[in-house]
Amino acid sequence: MSEDEITEERQRLARTAMDLMERRGEEISRAQLATELGIARTRVEQIFPDMDDLRDAVTAEWFAPKLILMDEVMASDLPPRRKMYEFFARRFVLMQDEFRADPATFRLYVEMGEDYLEHSQSYVDLADHYLCELIAEAQADGYFPDLEINDALSLINQAVACYLIPYLIATLGDRLTEDKLGSIVDTLFAGLSGKDGGARGIDRLKLAGN
Repeated sequence: MSEDEITEERQRLARTAMDLMERRGEEISRAQLATELGIARTRVEQIFPDMDDLRDAVTAEWFAPKLILMDEVMASDLPPRRKMYEFFARRFVLMQDEFRADPATFRLYVEMGEDYLEHSQSYVDLADHYLCELIAEAQADGYFPDLEINDALSLINQAVACYLIPYLIATLGDRLTEDKLGSIVDTLFAGLSGKDGGARGIDRLKLAGN
């Protein structure tokens, strides 16, 4: 098989595995996948030498639509504030729609992601790389002053975490909205900086009236 044929077969088997997982409500093995397809287990093992390979392929399929959205935003010529909002909002809306359409399946993938964090790390790293580019664009326009890019990255990720982490999207449900996310992004652009505005200048608590 050529490399392209192997890639196509890998994607086909991964999507079949996902369909089977969604029907059964649990992760499946390579042997179960072979049985479902009516093919020899050795053929599946040629594509996925071990379970980690199958998990990698399933993870890639789950993240693929999110990567497309990120790439579209990064290729746009939107101003930095709007671009950063779209960078978060489009993935949030997609995941929120996935959760609303099938909460049980969404939670299944959340559980798998928590059990096998290493399989999703490359996608998290890519999102952070893109966000660093957005931060650099914003800083060129005067936003986020006195902050190193990595510090701004950490602060922004913490501020919008509930719109990015699937577990929190499932837990918080309709309390998360695009309007609220827009307010968070506007607030970040209005005031996020490396300056100490006074909140950090307290050595100890002092009771009122003392």
